[in-house]
Amino acid sequence: MSTYVSGPYTSGRLLRDIRAVEDWITDEFRQRGPITSAIDQRDIDARVRDVSQGRNACLFDDQGNPSIMVRVPNFMLNTIHDAWPEQLHPAFVINGTPVSELWIAKYQAFTVGSGANRRALSLRRVDPSVYNTFDAAVTACAQKGSGWHLMTNAEWAAVALWCMANGWFPRGNNSHGNDYQRTDEWGEVTYTYTSGGTLYKGRVATGTGPVGWSHDGTPFGIWDLNGNVWEWVGGLRIVDGEIQVIPDNDAADDGADQSSDSPLWKAILPDGTLDDPGTEGTLKFDATGANGAGNPILNTKVESQSTGNESADVLFRDLQAAPGVDVPPVLRQLGIAPIGSGQPGRLYVRNIGERLSGRGGYWTYSSGAGAFALNLGDAPAYSAHSHGFRAAFVI
Repeated sequence: MSTYVSGPYTSGRLLRDIRAVEDWITDEFRQRGPITSAIDQRDIDARVRDVSQGRNACLFDDQGNPSIMVRVPNFMLNTIHDAWPEQLHPAFVINGTPVSELWIAKYQAFTVGSGANRRALSLRRVDPSVYNTFDAAVTACAQKGSGWHLMTNAEWAAVALWCMANGWFPRGNNSHGNDYQRTDEWGEVTYTYTSGGTLYKGRVATGTGPVGWSHDGTPFGIWDLNGNVWEWVGGLRIVDGEIQVIPDNDAADDGADQSSDSPLWKAILPDGTLDDPGTEGTLKFDATGANGAGNPILNTKVESQSTGNESADVLFRDLQAAPGVDVPPVLRQLGIAPIGSGQPGRLYVRNIGERLSGRGGYWTYSSGAGAFALNLGDAPAYSAHSHGFRAAFVI
């Protein structure tokens, strides 16, 4: 591992230093497996916190598996949008209790073990775990111990809105190993495939793209929120088009029931009130074309429902509501509806049955990928080479 001394450096030096420490941790884990010594854990965590100026940490789960995490301090809604109240973003309220910070995995999940021993890790320069159902993603995070959970939609929205408010949207692997706008930016390819006789690049190793692929444009940000693989997130779904959420960030509770029949799911009325699923007049995703095709639109009824094959999609920023239907602020605060014209990504909806939420896009989506890309087209049991996830932690 490269040596370093705490102090101010250029961004290039900061990037080299944090990557040297993180790559050493990845190598140590590959050679040693779980790190169970409390002294070693404290030393490793101290190195990460020191070189990142306290913005990153190395947290260990119940088995001693290391994960590089990014600290996300809480913020008020009015810091994002002048019309919103001076109260915490929903991501920072769990079971009615405010939290001062969240720890989000710096990298898309890499998993070890199986069954009850399967754990999700956040390490640099590994191939992200794919072929995950929603439940498998939830379990691999929750089994890590108290406080660990699948990153929630509320948390994703908080990060994406922070990016918007700060005028920075991360680029990423959204064009076969490269960024479609910056073809000189690339990551280390971990997966290739052949289609129609042509060899294509697919996934890249976590965190191997340039610093512009982090959520804040620094060496200490959250990597790969734009492309690489779709990321399952908790606390948001649609059922036959009806938008349902688990309130605030209650889905971050590692014991939260996110199953199909969970009583935690709530529908949303146009005035922002949460009510029981199936309540008349709740917000739903309708479609402009026949059989759920065309563009998705927000409505209080579904007049064009998919047969299961068709889906609707639109640039996230262009999502519209049906005439006379109000869009409450909570939908915008949770990244389900746009605020303005500058939110990158595409919205995909299949409004039949239960559809869980994925974020970010994957390596073929070009302009369809991005911090606000939202996929509400896949059933809970769906898995593919394009679907991964990310862990998060709250104290």
